Amino acid sequence: MIVGIIGATGYGGIELIHFLSGHPKVSEIVFSSTSFEGQKIEAIYPHLFGRISAVLLKAEDVINKADVVFSALPHGAGEPFAKLCMEQGKTFIDLSADFRFDDDNDTFAAWYGKGFVYPELRKYSVYGLPEMNREKIKAQAAKGPVILANPGCYPTSAALGLFPALRKSLLKEGAVVIVDSASGVTGAGREPTRTTHFPECADNMSPYKVGNHRHTPEISRNAEAMAGKPVPVIFTPHLAPMNRGILSTIYIPLCGEWKLPPASGCVRPPSEESDDLAKKIHQLYEDFYKDELFVRVLPFGNTAVTRNVRGSNYCDISIHLDHTGTTLIVISAIDNMVKGAAGQAVQNMNIIMGYEEGLGLEILPSLF
Repeated sequence: MIVGIIGATGYGGIELIHFLSGHPKVSEIVFSSTSFEGQKIEAIYPHLFGRISAVLLKAEDVINKADVVFSALPHGAGEPFAKLCMEQGKTFIDLSADFRFDDDNDTFAAWYGKGFVYPELRKYSVYGLPEMNREKIKAQAAKGPVILANPGCYPTSAALGLFPALRKSLLKEGAVVIVDSASGVTGAGREPTRTTHFPECADNMSPYKVGNHRHTPEISRNAEAMAGKPVPVIFTPHLAPMNRGILSTIYIPLCGEWKLPPASGCVRPPSEESDDLAKKIHQLYEDFYKDELFVRVLPFGNTAVTRNVRGSNYCDISIHLDHTGTTLIVISAIDNMVKGAAGQAVQNMNIIMGYEEGLGLEILPSLF
């Protein structure tokens, strides 16, 4: 199978090359780049010397040659190429937000500043969070060519942490879910800005786009799909002084049957009762994800951290309870460039093509 990557010289593109170059079903990779067209990929990324040598082509030439096309272009740039892929009957896997909102042009335009160019393409699209939409992805693939909307990095971390609690109705009626997430600087893309300039982001932890980050509607939409009803969500992202990784701390107020009775005094001391409740919820999460290859619910008492998923397609989840016994605290850790982008895109390709889902992705995390 020949695979094409449009936008191959960005961080998402080079991470796709990393995984696809070792994929047993991929015989050749062809690349395009608007910024570096005509140059060799190994001149842009010297770590590829001796392993991959290819000239960066026009996007149209990549589509003409490839069987499956990945797009790592900025938001709002990929629709013409998706259209060309559909005309040629080829799957298009998009790492941008262009197809994440189905027919909801108003939401996409409000948060991304540009409406759909070809709204008719949405009949081919499906949202690609495998743990939530695996059967929908397979059903769309069975109809013909697919436009696969790869989820955002923050929404992936949030959704996987929320899914069991919302699907099993642990959330208190009308309560607000709070998602606090910290991301490595690669999440901002390869083009530098003042905030991602080394002296600005090193030794510094900074919240940004507080109250209006454009991943908010995607997180809210996923939460509603999981719960079967609207779920109020407050999302706050933070830029962390690290290259890669996302750590999300998710606060879920518990409903009556899942929370402890009020304690006397301000602080409930550790007790066997609270420990038993936490273990019960932990078991619920373990059971929920027991058949998921890339979601690891950590042993009770452990805490998820980004280091333990670095360079891998895993999402690590740990379960905690606040001192009152009324709020579930879920920690979710992913690599933003892998499970949050390129790795999940390859996972989706495997589903669409009928391959084993973990093909080319079952590598151990890199600690250093």
